[in-house]
Amino acid sequence: MRAKDLLHPRPEGLYCPPGDFFIDPVRPVDRALITHGHSDHARSGHAHVMATDQTLQIMALRYGENFAGATQVAKLGEVIEVNGVKVSFHPAGHVLGSAQILVEHKDCRIVASGDYKRRADPTCLSFTPISCDVFITEATFGLPVFRHPPDTEEVARLIKSTEQFPERAHLVGAYALGKAQRVIRLVRDAGYDRPIYIHGALAKLSRFYEEQGVALGELLPATLEKGNKGDFAGAIVVGPPSAFADRWARRFPDPVASFASGWMRIRQRAKQRGVELPLIISDHSDWDELIETIAETGASEVWVTHGREEALVRWCEINGIRAQPLHLVGYEDEGD
Repeated sequence: MRAKDLLHPRPEGLYCPPGDFFIDPVRPVDRALITHGHSDHARSGHAHVMATDQTLQIMALRYGENFAGATQVAKLGEVIEVNGVKVSFHPAGHVLGSAQILVEHKDCRIVASGDYKRRADPTCLSFTPISCDVFITEATFGLPVFRHPPDTEEVARLIKSTEQFPERAHLVGAYALGKAQRVIRLVRDAGYDRPIYIHGALAKLSRFYEEQGVALGELLPATLEKGNKGDFAGAIVVGPPSAFADRWARRFPDPVASFASGWMRIRQRAKQRGVELPLIISDHSDWDELIETIAETGASEVWVTHGREEALVRWCEINGIRAQPLHLVGYEDEGD
């Protein structure tokens, strides 16, 4: 069958007509298959949701226990039939519980990647390449300028800065699901054993990561209910990026503003955000990893979505791979 008859874009999201389901729909639908727990992919209000157990638990933490009419756990690698269409979930390496979704029907295999990265990450399972006819790839960092350095080097810069400026608090902006826990774990793996202070918005998800076996060390609330500003001198404080733009950040002594994001490769972005210590740490693949992944899947056709679509489409065409942008709307960069 033709790939577009198996999956194609609709206003609600990527739709499978023979299976009558959507992948990561942006509006409430009857049946949704969800790749991961970031809010631009995982929304509440669907009648039925299928996802990995960790993603379902994350959705319950974020939206409440009644976020969907019914839920179904998809075990990694297990084939499930949905109205005669075979689907299976495979590790995406993006955040805890994240998965690619393989859709098979008749003689057609399509993999919807969701968001993914190829770097080793101590907080989630590593990406597994899946052979397919059509690979649907994100392109958040789909330009040759984006080549992420080793995350260990970026974290080493953070720790070195705390040693150089022991009188200053280091405020690290990191998204609440995935990025914050990854940064904390990387800091621990670099040998930092002091308490790390976290914004309240990170507490619930960080506890969940701990429950899932991701050790984060001693985490303390970044509050001033007891003590004073001096208590945070030399400390690492992690919080959502939005928190550092409000009064909450003013409680810390001469703070070093930091932000962990692939966008920190662009100096002008860091400057515009007032970031003194940019950390190029991303939960998305960079340019080299995107094109390497496309080659590994063996796909003869690539559909590119939410990101810098044009450059990746052009690379595919130059290399003899049919490609097109999907122009899906409603997806942001919560976990960049």
